[in-house]
Amino acid sequence: MRKLLSYSVVMFVLTIILLLIIPLPPAIVDVAIILNISISLMILVITMTIHEPLEFAIYPSLLLITTLFRLGINVSTTRNILSNSGSSGQIIQAFGDFILQGNVVVGIVIYLIIVLMQFIVITKGAERVAEVAARFTLDAMPGKQMAIDADLNSGLIDEQMARARRDKIQREADFYGSMDGATKIVKGDSVMSLITTGINLIGGSIIGIVQSGQSIGAVLTTYSIATVGDGLVGQIPSLLISTATGMIVTRAVAEGSLNEDISKQFTAQPTAIMISGMVVAVLCVIPGMPVIQLLIVSAGLIGGGYYLLRRVKEEPAMAGAGAFSGGGSAGAQPEEAQPEEEQTLRQMTEEEYFKDVNNVYNLLTVEPIEMEFGYSLIPLVDESVGGRLINRIVIFRRQYAQDMGFVIPSIRLRDSSGLNTNQYCIKIKGEEVARGELLVDYYLALDPENPEKEIDGIETIEPAYGIPSRWIRPEDREMAEIYGYTVIDPLSVLVTHLSEVVRQHAHELITRQEVIHLVENTKKASPELIEEAFPNIITYSLFQKILTNLLKEGVPIKDLETVIETTMEYISDTGLPVKDVDALIERVRTSLKRTITRLYCEDGTMKVITMDSELERTMVGCLSKGERGFYLALSPDVLQSLINQITVQLKKFNSLSRTPVILTSQVMRVHFYRLIDQFYPNVRVLSFNEIANNIQIQSIGSLTLENSERKGA
Repeated sequence: MRKLLSYSVVMFVLTIILLLIIPLPPAIVDVAIILNISISLMILVITMTIHEPLEFAIYPSLLLITTLFRLGINVSTTRNILSNSGSSGQIIQAFGDFILQGNVVVGIVIYLIIVLMQFIVITKGAERVAEVAARFTLDAMPGKQMAIDADLNSGLIDEQMARARRDKIQREADFYGSMDGATKIVKGDSVMSLITTGINLIGGSIIGIVQSGQSIGAVLTTYSIATVGDGLVGQIPSLLISTATGMIVTRAVAEGSLNEDISKQFTAQPTAIMISGMVVAVLCVIPGMPVIQLLIVSAGLIGGGYYLLRRVKEEPAMAGAGAFSGGGSAGAQPEEAQPEEEQTLRQMTEEEYFKDVNNVYNLLTVEPIEMEFGYSLIPLVDESVGGRLINRIVIFRRQYAQDMGFVIPSIRLRDSSGLNTNQYCIKIKGEEVARGELLVDYYLALDPENPEKEIDGIETIEPAYGIPSRWIRPEDREMAEIYGYTVIDPLSVLVTHLSEVVRQHAHELITRQEVIHLVENTKKASPELIEEAFPNIITYSLFQKILTNLLKEGVPIKDLETVIETTMEYISDTGLPVKDVDALIERVRTSLKRTITRLYCEDGTMKVITMDSELERTMVGCLSKGERGFYLALSPDVLQSLINQITVQLKKFNSLSRTPVILTSQVMRVHFYRLIDQFYPNVRVLSFNEIANNIQIQSIGSLTLENSERKGA
């Protein structure tokens, strides 16, 4: 039985085909008509309640099946009308009597209006929308693919999510391509309905007059009822399906169901509703207008608009732009409730609120991360108008936690009158560290090295990586991609910049409280290790220094057990207190060499810049001891030469899309890193001890001690 049900659709289609051949009694035709109307209604309701077209991806195939079903019913009803003197079941008779009501001309005119309305307005419009949607979806595929690659490279999404998004893009293209063809079926169905109606009326009249010898009046009355009734029972489901087709192809930019979108977007415009009510009231001055009805409608619009306006003013200016929950989980959402002091401040004047000195202390709180936006950028953040920034930040936080083992703290989003309308700034602990500018209605095109042709646009610099770029109009996007530009939407530009800033300043965000939290989280898996290590052997202060230094150089701290065990081993060898924190950190880095190797290795090969032995010996001789330990004190000539060489060598990494790596000995690694960090913060300095044994090292450049420097040395 279950296997038989799995072929129910196949059996249904075969039954439809049989309708074209086998005569059906009027009673069974009535059942088929009722089923046809029911299925059409169900399809219309589904298209109005889904959130996106792909939720009903079977619609193109279903459209073909329902059209074939209607055609099969039309053939059966036509056969019955012509062979049974205009009788083809109770439903057709009821529809015909109800519409005609004794007047054949009025009934036929009403039927023709319904048919032409469907054919000219709904079907033709849906066909055009489907055609444009299919073309635009196919044209946008390359750009969407590149946006996915950009999000994947910046860490906003993982490989699995990227694969799912690529699959969704492919399914969207297939769906809209199928809908483009399916609308032709709807158009053909409308034409066929007119043809069938004409056949019924003309054929029935010929049969009644010639074969039965009835009068022309009797024949027209009999067959017009049957014709109009048959046309309506076929046209109503066809109209429902055409409407459903128009619904599904016009939902490209929908965020929720049709009911949700209409309610949200209409109620978001209370001023327009009030103005409409005023205009309706003005119509009362026209002589002969129904004043009472106009005033009732006007009062309803003005009252409803005023109520909505008051409700909008009571809500926060930026819905969803509050702090994020600090958990960092995939399902983290913005806090819906404002802090208690902000709620209180809305209930009293500012002066009354700050009379209490304790409330003044609330102003002293420094947010770990803040983003401020100019007025034009608020739609990127405000979820009530479709802003997606919050969701993208939640995704980035989850991905960063999985990669680095550190949970990004709460991010405060707020608008700022001190910024230009298109500007935004990023603050770390209350101080601005980065600023950028976005044009919301444009796309950012990154300049390729050798573009086939230059595209028109507003020249700028990409904020995250400093790449020369230009803002281009949406209609130029496809041409820019053809010329070799990488095109990115404004939201991706903003999120990429934020993610890079967070990565660069992550070591500043790991507080003592966060260290304790990480240790307590590790305690769930290794309670004995944590109880032995903290606080008797490892202090939280020392552990914070270790984690801070690892994050500063981009080393993941996810494997805390290894970090703790290595720290305990080092303390066991050297004793307490720890005098050389740098040596301890180098020991920890060596224990994490597989993790470090994975970051900079590709296909079993690590491309690096090496340092010749003579230069390294010279630098060892330049080590000086200060209050905080040893530091590298190179002469200005040697330092300048070294910086120039590094600048030249780093250009070799531009075409490799890899993080630049300089390889040194373990003794020199930390000192050399501190020397060049102020000039090249994105360059990683590794020692040979931090590279796994199964990795092949490929040197693509070398730093040397030049001849003049040798003589000076």
